[in-house]
Amino acid sequence: MRALAQALQDHELIVLRVIGEWWELDLTGMDKAVAVKALAERLAQVDLQQESLYLPPEEAEALGDLVAQGGRLPVAAFSRAHGEVRQMGPGRLEREEPWYDPVSAAEALWYRGLIYRGFDETSEGLLEFYFVPPELLGQLTSPAPLAEPVPAYEAASMGFPPAPPPPTYQTAVTDAVDDLTTLLALALQTALQPDKLKALLLNPDQDRRSLLLTLAQEMGMVRRSDGRIRPTRAAVTWLQKSREAQLRDLVDAWTSSEWNDLCHTPGLRCEGEGWRNDPLLARTALLDVLPRRADWYDLADVAARLKETDPDFQRPDGNYDTWYVRDVAEGIYLAGFAAWEGVEGRLLRFLVQGPLFWLGMVETAEPSLFRLTPRALDWLTDRPPVQDEVRVPLVVQPDGNLVVPYNADRYQRFQAARIGEPQPVTPGQPFTYRLTPRSLAGAQEQGISPERIVTFLAEAGSRPVPKSVQRAITRWAANGVEGKLEAVVALRVRDEAILDTLRNNPKTRDFIGESLGAFAATVRRDEWAAFRAATAELGLLLDCDVD
Repeated sequence: MRALAQALQDHELIVLRVIGEWWELDLTGMDKAVAVKALAERLAQVDLQQESLYLPPEEAEALGDLVAQGGRLPVAAFSRAHGEVRQMGPGRLEREEPWYDPVSAAEALWYRGLIYRGFDETSEGLLEFYFVPPELLGQLTSPAPLAEPVPAYEAASMGFPPAPPPPTYQTAVTDAVDDLTTLLALALQTALQPDKLKALLLNPDQDRRSLLLTLAQEMGMVRRSDGRIRPTRAAVTWLQKSREAQLRDLVDAWTSSEWNDLCHTPGLRCEGEGWRNDPLLARTALLDVLPRRADWYDLADVAARLKETDPDFQRPDGNYDTWYVRDVAEGIYLAGFAAWEGVEGRLLRFLVQGPLFWLGMVETAEPSLFRLTPRALDWLTDRPPVQDEVRVPLVVQPDGNLVVPYNADRYQRFQAARIGEPQPVTPGQPFTYRLTPRSLAGAQEQGISPERIVTFLAEAGSRPVPKSVQRAITRWAANGVEGKLEAVVALRVRDEAILDTLRNNPKTRDFIGESLGAFAATVRRDEWAAFRAATAELGLLLDCDVD
């Protein structure tokens, strides 16, 4: 911050004289430059340690807050706690003489020349602060008494009483690894079509999926090409790691990700333009206070601790009126420090119950309990993740299904997904991929020959590839599609002439498919309702037994 003389230069001459009178210095008749020099010299000689003992409690507390924060606090944060300093021009100063009746502790300190106001450059940009000039701050800062160092894990746990173990809780999950493997595989074939994802992910939560895809992109595991997301060589490297190492990579990426946790917090909606929060600030504040022990804790205690010690952790300027965050249920914007619980409090809970839970770092229980997992404690104390892992081979069934256990090699499952059609997943059950003419054709488009498919199945499986599967792949390679199953609606008529009429009438002929004999034909399943309406217009009512 600026030196004392520079700070005094910003005051009107009348204010300089008021400050001078307080410190028994007569500046009458002096011009501004001389008054600034004389007042700076006088203030530098005052024993502020002694003088601060005689300040009223509110002023002493306000000055103490500034000193405790290294001599400065954002204007909004300081004003919220200690009141405002009314901004007045020379004429109004002479008329109202606010130094005789200050409206706040901040204003009283202002007219004593103990605090000042100005802009300073920070990592978050240019912010306006109340500050104590270094010449005065040095007098107010006394050396701290020596104390025994507190171990880091104990310091991080101070102030958070452990909660009793809950009767039921959500155990740690590691399925982010499995669902990201699925997403990487689907990116090769379906461009991640939302309508197909719900049945194929262990957790179809949209926000979780958004986080995983963002992390994958930021980690270089996927790239955008022709409007689609494609896996890269970095994805292969990640897929070949142990589960614990994969989770460590994801949580490390999250700590520096641009994914905006606030705008994914349940119950909140970020709206409007011209403002942006920095998601890293909230994560850093939370991780700094997380207790480094495996006990159960209450998120309410974490939020209360941060509100007391660092309430502006995500708004460094202390201004709570510039963001447009809407409460979805109430339909109102949450503004002002009074909305701290509705915004900051909700965000802190989501950071734990959302990303940290999704990435296997915490276990949770109702209503707001959590505890760190052993992998989280290793992560927070920089211990390397476990690399050893038992990997179960996949099973090739005679009917052409590839069964991939939960603890199988993720890279092998990724390869299985390249040659088989994924089947809907059930938590706790193996993943299944079905060999079909369409999946084999898709594999061939990726440059995977039938011979390579058989070789992969032999190497990845726990037993020889069934003869039926080898024969099916060989026949497809030689003959292509030899049969097709499809869902259709069968139209049956009592008289052959009726079917001929329907085939020839312009209103109905486009609905009629393949013949099933003289008295029956197919109708596409998605067109049966329109076909029935068209026949009714011809005076033919059809008995319908279609769901």
